[in-house]
Amino acid sequence: MGIAAGLLAASGAAVAQIAPPPQASTGGKLLLTGGVSQVEGAAGGGLVPWAVIAGYGTRGQWGANVHATRVQTRDFRLDTAGVAVGLDDRVEFSLARQRFDTRAAGAALGLGAGFAFHQTIAGAKLRLAGDAVLDSDRWMPQVALGVQFKHNEEGAVVRSVGARSASGTDLYLSATKLLLGQGLLLNGTVRWTRANQFGLLGFGGDRSNAYRPQAEASAAYLLGRQWAVGAEARTKPDNLGFAREQAAWDAFVAWAPTRHLSLTLAYVALGDIATLRDQRGWYLSAQAGF
Repeated sequence: MGIAAGLLAASGAAVAQIAPPPQASTGGKLLLTGGVSQVEGAAGGGLVPWAVIAGYGTRGQWGANVHATRVQTRDFRLDTAGVAVGLDDRVEFSLARQRFDTRAAGAALGLGAGFAFHQTIAGAKLRLAGDAVLDSDRWMPQVALGVQFKHNEEGAVVRSVGARSASGTDLYLSATKLLLGQGLLLNGTVRWTRANQFGLLGFGGDRSNAYRPQAEASAAYLLGRQWAVGAEARTKPDNLGFAREQAAWDAFVAWAPTRHLSLTLAYVALGDIATLRDQRGWYLSAQAGF
């Protein structure tokens, strides 16, 4: 999400600074081009991973960031914290820890009030082609291939509602295109997954246990050097017979007060979750990095 502020702010003076800066071990990228932390830990938007690599490191450098995110709907709360490291602006490694609190709804679901699911996500991403900034005047987007291994610690519970497994692996391909002159950033991602509610309700189910492609997209528009607005959408598989699963979307505003800090606030709609209808609420994320 907040990455768009830095990427799009590059239009104008930053375009003339595309030549690599003096070499150092870290810090060669333009403002926020390392991205913010997606809810599963990868660099990109809040819901959708992008083809960008985490941190400010360019070729021959490295960068890293830490993040904390809260998503709260009418009945549920999701807290995520994690770290991501980018090497040579080519490879990214990430680790995120999620806690999904059922709050009072846990009692209605037979789990007990305040019951929480815990999930760990280890990710990796490889930039295959293109450069979001250097190729901004060409048709070529930046393209990356990513993988996210997810493990849900509440295996017995997710199996009791129909999930086939407590662990799963998502594979995704992302393309990110920056249009500097128009102040616009576009991203499309295809994800192969069998995760239920991002893995928080396990993987596979009584309706399907197959990996199926899902579509994800993001768009951001620059309002000023430090501000951007945009929206994202993400489809999800519908594997569990006891509760339908729907697409998720958000509308966000991002603020980057410095190159080392970004804050993102969003209105988010996650659809129905575990028979509880129309889960909408807010998303707040903070990232610090170099």
